[in-house]
Amino acid sequence: MADVAHWSLSWTERPIEEARIFNPAFCAELIGRTVGEYHQTRQTTLNLVAAFLVLPLTLHGPTREALPQRANTVFAGWIAEHAPLLVELPDRARRLRPVSREAILFAVHHKLLALDTEGLVPGKVPINRNARIVVSTDEVKATRRAASLLGRWFAAQGTQSSILQGMGVIP
Repeated sequence: MADVAHWSLSWTERPIEEARIFNPAFCAELIGRTVGEYHQTRQTTLNLVAAFLVLPLTLHGPTREALPQRANTVFAGWIAEHAPLLVELPDRARRLRPVSREAILFAVHHKLLALDTEGLVPGKVPINRNARIVVSTDEVKATRRAASLLGRWFAAQGTQSSILQGMGVIP
């Protein structure tokens, strides 16, 4: 599943569950929620490298469940407490890089996000963070909440490079 050839399969050739989870629109929404909350809190761009952390942090159940409940949680303390869980994060980010890239391209193409020289900002078509889907699961709702929390939590940190270093991903 991690090799490039796998990600080049058409959506109809992929297992249905995988196609639903890694759907570019859904993944774009998750990244868009993070970027939107980050921008709303800090009035600046989210580093493109940091955007590649959204999916590995929110789609992986154990990591998502370990995320703090509040954006004012001390980052360094959380990192220290969850270090064993974060050991796999750089590899997960690398494996999900094609999915994240496709989601970001989808979001930019549909004007949900925009690129500038520093990173990602909300696009001309805002993501409705309060939208409710008629049919949804608790896991999807938790994933959306986690993506929004990440934006506020990342915005509360000193620098984006400290986020990347803390998560073990150095650009």
